[in-house]
Amino acid sequence: MKQRMVGGVMTHDVVRATPSTPFKRIAALLAEHRVSGLPIVDDDEKVVGVVSEADLLAPRGAGGRWRPGRRRAERRAAGEAGARTAGELMSAPAITVHARDPLVLAARAMARHQVRRLPVLDEEDRLVGIVSRRDLLSVFLRTDAELRAEVLDHVMARALLLPPGAVEVTVADGVVTLRGRVERSGDVPIALRMTAQTDGVIAVVNRLAYRVDDSGTDRGKKPTRRVNGPPR
Repeated sequence: MKQRMVGGVMTHDVVRATPSTPFKRIAALLAEHRVSGLPIVDDDEKVVGVVSEADLLAPRGAGGRWRPGRRRAERRAAGEAGARTAGELMSAPAITVHARDPLVLAARAMARHQVRRLPVLDEEDRLVGIVSRRDLLSVFLRTDAELRAEVLDHVMARALLLPPGAVEVTVADGVVTLRGRVERSGDVPIALRMTAQTDGVIAVVNRLAYRVDDSGTDRGKKPTRRVNGPPR
C-alpha cells in the first residue's frame, strides 16, 4: 500500500554548521533562521551531531553539559577551555532518519528520543533535509475525499481485488467507516489494518461482513473499532 515517506514532507533547505563553527555563530544562525536546533556535519556532509538552543543555554563553565559517548580526554580538554565550538556543544551521535523511511518511523523516533526535529539522510547517509513534528502532522490535513479515494484504490481495489461497490467507504473528519461484504473472513483484518495505516486516517470503524469463514472456527462477525492516532 502507499505510505508517505519522510522525503515527501521534509524541509530541503537545511541550516547547518560544522564542528569548528564558533558558539556565537551558532547562536546567530538559530536566531536568524528562527530554528531551535541545527545539524552538525563533517566535510563529507555526514551528520556528526546536533546543537540545540538548550545546548547554548546550558550553564557555562568547566562543568559544561556532556553527553554519553564522548571520551574522557575530550571532555576534560573542552571543559578546561569552555565549550566554544559546535563540536564541543553538540549532542552525539545524532538521531536521524532516511528520506525513504515512512513517516511513522520518524514519529516514533521523535517520541522515543523526545526531540522536535530529525536530520534526514540519503542513501549514502549524507544530509539532505530536516523533518519536524509540524511536518509529520501535515498528513492529518489531508481531506476526507483524498482519504476515501486512497482507501478505495489501494486497499479495496489493489490489495483485496474487490469489484467496485463491494465495500462502501465513508470518511468523516479522518474517521473511516467500512460497510459491505468481502469474500473471506481473513480479508476483514487486512482491510482494517491497511486502512488504519493509510496516512491521515484517525480511526477505522468496521461494518464488514464476509461470505466464507476461512479461519477454521466461527469467530463471529461483531464490528470492531481500530484507532490509528497522530504522532506525539
